[in-house]
Amino acid sequence: MQRGISLQRARVLLAGLAVLCVFQGAWAQGSKATWAEDVPGGQDHPLIQRFDDSWLLAYQQLSYDATTFPGKMGLDDKNGLLAPVAVEGRITRLLYVAPLGKTPVEVFRNYEQALAGAGFKAVVSCTPKVAGCDQIRFGFHDRYNELKQADYRAAQARHPARSPLNENLFRTGQGANMMGTGDIYFTYGTLTRNGVTAHLMLHTGKAYSTEFAGTYIEIAEPKAMPTGQVTVNADALRNGLAADGKIALYGIYFDTGKAEVKPESRAQLDEVAKLLKAQPALKVFLVGHTDNQGQLDANLTLSQKRAQAVADALLERHPGIDRERIELVGRGWEEPVSPDSELNRRVEVQWFTLE
Repeated sequence: MQRGISLQRARVLLAGLAVLCVFQGAWAQGSKATWAEDVPGGQDHPLIQRFDDSWLLAYQQLSYDATTFPGKMGLDDKNGLLAPVAVEGRITRLLYVAPLGKTPVEVFRNYEQALAGAGFKAVVSCTPKVAGCDQIRFGFHDRYNELKQADYRAAQARHPARSPLNENLFRTGQGANMMGTGDIYFTYGTLTRNGVTAHLMLHTGKAYSTEFAGTYIEIAEPKAMPTGQVTVNADALRNGLAADGKIALYGIYFDTGKAEVKPESRAQLDEVAKLLKAQPALKVFLVGHTDNQGQLDANLTLSQKRAQAVADALLERHPGIDRERIELVGRGWEEPVSPDSELNRRVEVQWFTLE
C-alpha cells in the first residue's frame, strides 16, 4: 500500500511539472490507457497530462474559436452559465475515462493538486456537497456532442464477455454521457506563465449507467485572430456601388485607436485599385467610421485620419491612380450599421461620379 501511495504522489508531481512547462513549449505525455485505444487524432494537451491509464475517449481542437466559462456558480433559467467569461483563441476539449476502480474524487483531487502546484487560480469550484454542482454541466454539455469520439465497440471487444470492462464499455456505447452525471467535482480558473494566461475548466463525475469516472477538460489559449483573410473583390465593389451607392471594406485593418493601415490590408487595397483602374471616370469618397467608444470629437478626427490613411496607402501602392478621384470623409460614430461594434468600425467606398 505504501508503495502505491508513493507512485500516486509521483504522478501528481509529474503532472504539476507538466503544467509548469507548458508556456516553455514542453510536451508532457501522460500514460495512455492499456485497456482501450485513444480517439484517432487525439492527444494530450501540453498544459496537463491525463490521470494515469485513462482513456482519451473524445477530442476536439479548434485553432481559433470562441468559448465561455462560468464566472459565477450556478445557471440561469435557460441553463446558461452565470457571468460568462468569453475567450477567443485556440480551444482544446478532451474527455477522459479513468480505469475502473477509480472514483471521481480520487481523479479530481489528483488534477486539482497538480494544478494548484502550478499556480492555478480557481474562479469557480464545487463538489457534490455544493448545491447545484451536479447541474453545472448543463451550461456546456452540448459541447460533448461536437467531439470526435473513439470506437466504443472496438474497446469492448478487447475484453472477455461479461467481464467488468466489457459490460461497462457496452453501456458506454449505448449513449451514456461520459462527461459525468453524478458525484460531480468541478473547477474553472486560469494559469499564467510568462505573461500568457490560459483558461482551464475541469469537470469530473460518475458517468451515467457505468462505473467509470469521466473527466471533461476544456482549455482556451487566447490569441489574436488571424486577419487579412476576407476581402471584397473588384466585382463585388462595382456591384455594391451600382446597387447601393456604397460598400463597406472590412479588409482594411487598424490597431485600436490608431490610423496606420496594417500590412494585412494590402489585398483589399489592391481590389479597390482594380476597380478604379477598370473605371477611369469613377470618383469615390472614402468614408471612415468608428464605434461609439470615446468622445465624439476624437472619433470624428480618428475616422478622418483613417480615411486619409487608406487613400495614402492606396496611392502609394498604385501611384498611377489620380489623387483627384478620391475624396475623404470622417463620420465618427454617426452612422452605425449594427449593434456590433466590429461592424461599425469600417471604411466605406461611396461613389460621387459613376459613368
